[in-house]
Amino acid sequence: MLHTYFDHIRRILQQVEEREAEQIGQAARKTAETIMDGGIIHLFGCGHSHILTEEVFYRAGGLVPIRPIFVEKLMLHEGAVRSSELERQNGLAEEFMNGQDIRPGEVMFVLSTSGRNPVPVDAAQIAKQKGAFTIGITSLEYSQSQPSRHVSGKHLFNSVDLVIDNYSVRGDAVLTHPDLATPFTPTSTVIGAAILNGIFAEAIRFMIERSYEPPVYLSGNIDGADDHNRRLIERYRDRIPLLS
Repeated sequence: MLHTYFDHIRRILQQVEEREAEQIGQAARKTAETIMDGGIIHLFGCGHSHILTEEVFYRAGGLVPIRPIFVEKLMLHEGAVRSSELERQNGLAEEFMNGQDIRPGEVMFVLSTSGRNPVPVDAAQIAKQKGAFTIGITSLEYSQSQPSRHVSGKHLFNSVDLVIDNYSVRGDAVLTHPDLATPFTPTSTVIGAAILNGIFAEAIRFMIERSYEPPVYLSGNIDGADDHNRRLIERYRDRIPLLS
């Protein structure tokens, strides 16, 4: 199973690299332009998708102006089943999205592999209304296999400005066994992390090539990193309260 799973991951990564290169390039350019203009990058996801917002936040080797939108009842630690139920509620996103400090021209990533639930769709639509350029990381195969739960009938992929496909299968489980009826082992998190880090790598290159020094964290476990990171954090602390 290990080799089979790793084969799936390699195949999907190759698909993303070959088929999503243009979209990743667009996302990187928008990310870089936002940062060079003094803006920040916002990310939101429910359930396991929120893990990807943490992956790129306050990350050694990562960009500093990254702002995850954490809504604890839509994560897992306050009740996993309840979080899934809440994600299906139309209008719930208005409770936390309307007050978000998202400014015109900034970038908002919304992460949802199935792309069918109302909260991510509403989050994307509200961010767009605020003037953000919205990017969805989702699975087109999965989304197109299931009806939307949003009142509009829309999925995430047709609610954002730019779509990046993570090529997860329907149900996000790629392995099977003749003695088990249920497919198992997801791919969306490892692929999603690679997509986001790939976008930010390209964004950093874009900034360097335009003579702009990218705001990148050093690992706190390297001598001298604290002063480097402190200077960068001070630049963005007002916009990203989580950097406290």
